[in-house]
Amino acid sequence: MDLNNTIYKSAEEDITVVRSCLDELIANKELSAILGDEFAEGLDVWNALIKRRCDEPFTLVILGDFKRGKSTIINALLGRSLAPVNIAPETYTINEISYGEPSIHAVLKNGARVKLSRDEITREKLEELMPSLEAPIDHLDIRDNAPILKEIRIVDTPGLSDIEDLDEQVNSYLMNADAIIYVASALLPFSESEQLYLASHIQPQRFGMLYVLVNMVDALSTREDVEKIMARISQKSEAIVPNAFVYGISAEEEYRRKAGIPSNANKDFSDYYETEFLKFEVSLKRDIILQKDIIRKKRVLAMLDQMLRETHAKIHIFSDMSALDQKRFENMTAEFEEQCSTINTFLEAKKPEIHLNILEMQQEAEVWMYEFFAKLRESVLECRPTESENDIAAEDVEKYFYSYLMDKVGEAYRTCLEIHSGRMNELVERISDQLARKLGISDLAVVSQSNSVDRILSDVKKKVAHSVMNVAQTGTSETFPSGTMTSFKNILKKKKRTDIIDIALENYDDIRNNTVKDIKAAYQDLEAKSVKRLEGIFNHQIEVGRNTFVQAKEMMGNYDNETISVTLEKANRTIISASKLLLKYQLPDN
Repeated sequence: MDLNNTIYKSAEEDITVVRSCLDELIANKELSAILGDEFAEGLDVWNALIKRRCDEPFTLVILGDFKRGKSTIINALLGRSLAPVNIAPETYTINEISYGEPSIHAVLKNGARVKLSRDEITREKLEELMPSLEAPIDHLDIRDNAPILKEIRIVDTPGLSDIEDLDEQVNSYLMNADAIIYVASALLPFSESEQLYLASHIQPQRFGMLYVLVNMVDALSTREDVEKIMARISQKSEAIVPNAFVYGISAEEEYRRKAGIPSNANKDFSDYYETEFLKFEVSLKRDIILQKDIIRKKRVLAMLDQMLRETHAKIHIFSDMSALDQKRFENMTAEFEEQCSTINTFLEAKKPEIHLNILEMQQEAEVWMYEFFAKLRESVLECRPTESENDIAAEDVEKYFYSYLMDKVGEAYRTCLEIHSGRMNELVERISDQLARKLGISDLAVVSQSNSVDRILSDVKKKVAHSVMNVAQTGTSETFPSGTMTSFKNILKKKKRTDIIDIALENYDDIRNNTVKDIKAAYQDLEAKSVKRLEGIFNHQIEVGRNTFVQAKEMMGNYDNETISVTLEKANRTIISASKLLLKYQLPDN
């Protein structure tokens, strides 16, 4: 992204003109009456979203699992203790930190504000306070006069450990963020769930700037350990979000340094994490704070472009409808309803095809998993003790072996599903196209089949990632069988290097066999979700198509053809005029 591109000098003026075009469409009561309440409500939603994007301060959102040090990073950035730390998940709040006279308010779900002192945002005090409030806390509004807050608002979010139950409020902040800091831990280096969150929630947003901060590197033993962890996380980040900036830091030590508090660490590589934090701050100032206006303009322009495309498509549909004579319109309506009555029969006929395709993928995945486990056994055997002076240290095996084993198994699952995603896309798109043609509404409702398939695969991958995490945390899982759980927990219990590796090898066949059984369950789940998604796509298309016919009939009954034609043509001219202003900007395709 070339933030210095001169084309953005005129962006503010163009944004104002396009927003005025949106206002013109909203104010056109005849247009809203012709196209119906749903159309008018859609324009109002777009207007509110775009207004929020334009009016709210530039927002930097901090994301990451619990216990990664997000709040400490914010305090290190500000050079003072503002964000509450050591908060339990059940009492954690979203914290909006912005410029102003120092104050803290709890903003409740009903809009009320409750003033708090600094002492009252500790875990214990919040737990005592919450039952007495008239409504749940929506977020904490923290104001301070730290210089950096003149430029940006910082949002500190709850942890994201349970990816099955992502807070809608966190997702809302994510959708409206201008830049992202994702916090990982050097002690728990980039779990499957963290990688999945980056891939499924952050990468699709196409943020211009994304930082991955690997916190707590001061807790590692040697500079060599730091370099190994940083190389691994950098490689993983690059594969998921190529434009991410990755830094290894110690937020606690940086905060202590700025606050003049003696260091807790006694490391010979302290210069490393001090320099990395400085690099991060320099990049934050150079690439975000100094360029924040252009970043904001790009995101607003992208929203306006999407709004114009969607609105033009809706108006185009009704323009085509209004051109039909009454007899042809009635025939089309009857044909559509006739096709709707056969949709379930057609879907039932397609289910065996879906089953056979996914069964073939499942069998391929099983072969791959057997091959994977054969190679993994060789790697495990290489970790056994030898007489070599360059042998792996026992403490390194104890520290990394278990996470290495689980990471590899989880990666194998994810790889199987990712390799098959292309074939799944083709299958669902082909059946979708057949169903759309059968319904005769391929021009009435544009549905993104690729996104639908990606969501199916994402659901399955979430379950896999959740399983891998639960192995270490609870010994239970939705996906891994109990035999696999017992084997992994036995490995983890052992402290001596040879015990860990020998136990792994003793239980290796059980782990492999149970994991292959589990891949079958994953693909069965994929089949069920594929069918459900297809049904959902076309039930939605039926509803959209039926509502379109109903609205078109009302339009044709209440307005003469000339009024409809003139009104829609005027709206089209407005949209086309606004769209031409955006052609100069290199916006992503929708």
